[in-house]
Formats: sequence, C-alpha cells, structure tokens
Amino acid sequence: MKQEKIIMGMTIRIEIVDPNVNPQIFDKIFSYFEEVDQKFSTYKKDSEISKINEGVLKEQNYSEDMREIFYLAEQTKQETHGYFDIKTPDNTLDTCGIVKGWAIKNAAEILKGMGYRNFYLEAGGDIEVSGTKFSQRWQVGIRHPHKPQEVVKVLSLENKGIATSGNYVHENHIYNPNGKNKKDIVSLTVIGPNIYEADRFATAAFAMGRNGIFFIENLPGLEGYMIDKYGIATMTSNFEKYLA
Repeated sequence: MKQEKIIMGMTIRIEIVDPNVNPQIFDKIFSYFEEVDQKFSTYKKDSEISKINEGVLKEQNYSEDMREIFYLAEQTKQETHGYFDIKTPDNTLDTCGIVKGWAIKNAAEILKGMGYRNFYLEAGGDIEVSGTKFSQRWQVGIRHPHKPQEVVKVLSLENKGIATSGNYVHENHIYNPNGKNKKDIVSLTVIGPNIYEADRFATAAFAMGRNGIFFIENLPGLEGYMIDKYGIATMTSNFEKYLA
C-alpha cells in the first residue's frame, strides 16, 4: 500500500509492503511531517524557527525538538570542519539541511514502532528504506543532474538511507560556509546506515566541492557518488556494491 502528500513544499511518499497495513498509519506519518513543518519552516511566519529568527522567542522557550536540532547541527558543524552550518549569510538560522533527514528517520522509527518492517519512505528525494520489497531489495535511482527524467544509476538497497545534494534544482540553495561557493560539482549522492546520516553529510560534502567525495570516502559506513559540471562521475571505493 502506498500514499503520497505534499508537505513542507515537497512530496512525501510512503510505501508499506507488510501484510495487513492499517491505512491510518499514513495519516499518522503525514501528521508528523506537518508538525515538523510548523516548527522548522522558514516560509511560515508563525513557525518556531521564524519566531527565533525574529527574536520574539527566547531560548528558554524553545521546544525539545528545536533544542535537539540545534545540538545535532552544532555536532555536524564540528564533524564537517565547519562545512555544515545552519547560520545563513544573512545571519538567520535555516535548519533545512538537517531537519529533513532527521524527520524521515523519526518517521521510519514510528513505522517500526507500529510493527512495520518493510517500507519505503521519501521526502523530497531523500529516502529511507527498511527491509525488502517482496523479498527483493528496494530499487532506487539517481537522477541525471542535467536531465531529471533520466536515471544515471540504479541502486539496490536494504535498511539504508540515501540522500542527494545539489544546486541543479534550486540554484545555490547550498552554500559553502567557509568561503565562496564552488560550482565544480552538480550533485553528490550519499548512502548511509540511515537517512539522517546520509542527508547531513551529503549537504556538507557538496559544500566542499570536489573534496567532498574524499570526505565521504573517509567516513565509516558511508558511500558516495559525485557528478561534476562536465558530467564525469566519481564514486567511493565500495559504492559499486549497491549497484543493481
């Protein structure tokens, strides 16, 4: 059973292949994403993050989710040598680089807590897969950055997260906190043990430019696939094991 809904300005897709799926679980997951959007959307004037940016919400009144995200963002900033930073050039806070993967991972935990083991969960192209699809690994495609209707690689995944960062859809929505934007790569896909790990490191690695793939290479449990502006791909040493 599968359903999808547009939330947070992107399509949320859920597919559960376990037997006896309760349709109400879809509403539960969609409601969770709506709650996340209400807290973290910088496009909503009444969101928690907007109130923080406006200075009308003080730290002692932050929600537990906001405190957790700020902690995880600072941790990621340290782990990526400053290439991940939720502070934007205009000195406001934008948590989108970490919230999406975090929310997908949490939604996956909700599904697992309800007893589901075989499912696909996607939000705006970032994906968490659990178990298998009718005894076969989940098939996930990497889109061609210049030809979105084409797939450059098909991956075979089980119990993994996969995220792709790039500026080819939203120009320059990822910037380099450590200096001038590098435009020598157009996309960088990361496979990790879950979508949270894949998403946050994909964002930071993309900001690093060509060095990002080497950064991923040296992170245990992660594999990456980079495409540069000339269409040349570079992959980490064990990425091939996920090719379908």
